[in-house]
Amino acid sequence: MMLLANSRRSYRELAEKLNLSVTAVHNRIQTLIDMGIIRKFTARPGLITQNAIHVLIIGTSKASSIRDLKLKLENHGSIYWLAAAGGNILYIGAYLKHIAELEPLVSFIKQTAQMPEPTVGITVSPIPPNVEYLEIETDLCELDYKIIRSLKDNSRKAIADVAEEIGVSAKTARRRLDRMVKNFLIELSIDWYPDASNDIISAFHVQFKPDVDKNAANIILGKYFPSTLFYWGFSNIPNTYLFMTWCPTSKEVKDLRENLEQEPFVQSVAPNVIYTGYVFNYWRNQTP
Repeated sequence: MMLLANSRRSYRELAEKLNLSVTAVHNRIQTLIDMGIIRKFTARPGLITQNAIHVLIIGTSKASSIRDLKLKLENHGSIYWLAAAGGNILYIGAYLKHIAELEPLVSFIKQTAQMPEPTVGITVSPIPPNVEYLEIETDLCELDYKIIRSLKDNSRKAIADVAEEIGVSAKTARRRLDRMVKNFLIELSIDWYPDASNDIISAFHVQFKPDVDKNAANIILGKYFPSTLFYWGFSNIPNTYLFMTWCPTSKEVKDLRENLEQEPFVQSVAPNVIYTGYVFNYWRNQTP
């Protein structure tokens, strides 16, 4: 999760946060790479620079083959993620350049995924809560784009190598990169495939009671982490959240559901076990 949020975090910083040795963290990350859970350390322009709209489409599919469906979705251009769960339930993530692209996207998925009644969720702002200040200048210059292109397929590349590649000093490259990170102008993350592990990945559909504390989702995330990895809330579907979870055993999935159902502000909980997933190349990966 720390690498998803910032894939350039140093081994030392990760070690301090996790109370482990630097060697242990390095070895563990290498194991995740060898297992195929982490497949790439990525960099792309931040959502705030592109005004991109994140959409999550969920529904029951009548498609006979997930592999064939994957081949039809991967070249769409806006779809970046497909996950399949029990009961032929699909989760399809996409980034739109403009809200006018939403209706054609939904129509495409209805037809291609044979999903007659999809639920369409528009996720909330990509800027984290409690962030009250951004620099006035939020545009990317050509030098910024050069840095992003250099880090695109290896965001952990040494800043000295980046500087040499783009023809500036290491100090300048570091200063521009630090500015982008501080102001969410760059997205440093990983391509990850948790289904490559032997653990159980689930999508928990959690419905909160009306008039619930707006911080309730963060309370759940903190209370049940690391079983709860992250969540999506939707601007067009009030009090509905999708929590992604990672549990070693079926018993822990059951216990997590029962514990969530006992939370005073939770109205209902419905988990779906995800058995496979795909990450696609899409327009945000094409750095200008």
